[in-house]
Formats: sequence, structure tokens, C-alpha cells
Amino acid sequence: MERILVSACLLGSHVRYNGSYRLNNHPVLTRWQAEGRVVQICPEVAAGFSTPRPPAEIRGAGDAVLHGQGQVVEQTGNDVTALYIEAGQITLELARETGCRYAVLTDGSPSCGSSFVYDGSFSGNRVAGRGTTTALLEANGIRVFSEDDIGKLDDLLNGSAGTVA
Repeated sequence: MERILVSACLLGSHVRYNGSYRLNNHPVLTRWQAEGRVVQICPEVAAGFSTPRPPAEIRGAGDAVLHGQGQVVEQTGNDVTALYIEAGQITLELARETGCRYAVLTDGSPSCGSSFVYDGSFSGNRVAGRGTTTALLEANGIRVFSEDDIGKLDDLLNGSAGTVA
């Protein structure tokens, strides 16, 4: 049985920067939980961030951050790049330890975003890109899906991947 790494906030854990969660009651996610497939993590909390914490955004994209060409900053101006890279490394280690080849992570997050992140201006501007954890996971062969693509991952796992890009 394929195990799937899932953002803790999507499972109802109050781990987001503002102490909230982003519960996703998708029936497939509920089924995976019942089947014991879900491996839960919040990369930021795993790296030692508190909840709540100041909002953070990427200047550059996750890939650029991993190559020293971008940074993750809090709204306070504090550079938290090193902790975000550590968060990705902790998550990658967990994925390897538990045999996860797939992940469902929260889009828009500077750590977990898979199709977009916020541009670092703290003005709500979205840009195409990946968060630091997503970039690191994908660079190591772990395919990341957003919470909006749970059905696509389920199709892939069930062998009907013709629609999965």
C-alpha cells in the first residue's frame, strides 16, 4: 500500500502561521486516513517554528532558495531561509523513512506550495512557483500534489493516470 505524506493543516491540525488549520474534508483523503496511508507533517513546526508565527513569503521561488538565489522572509523582515531549508530536509527524511513517493501539501505556502507561492511583498500577490519543501521533495523524486489535486493523485494510485500531468 502506497503511503502519502500530507500537510498537517489539511488534516485539521492548528499549525498554520496564524494558529489555524486548512482542513480538507475530501472523501479520498478521508479514505486514505482510514486505510492508514497518511503520514502527517507540518514542515515548519517540525523545524521548530512556533504556532502562531509571523507570516513568511518567498523572495524568488523554492528552487531558487535551495540554490542560494532566493530567501524566505517573515513579514517582520526576519530572514528564515535556513529554517525553511531545514524544514524541507526533515520532511524529505520522513518521506524516505516511511516510503512516501507522493505528497499532498498546502498550496501557496512558502514551504508546501506546489503551483504558486506569494511573492515576498506581503501584498497578496501570487506567483507561479514551488515552496522550499516541495522543491526539495520533487528534486528527490517525490511527486507533490496540491490539496486541489487529491483526486488526480488517487487516480494515479489506482492506475487510471491517463489524466495526470
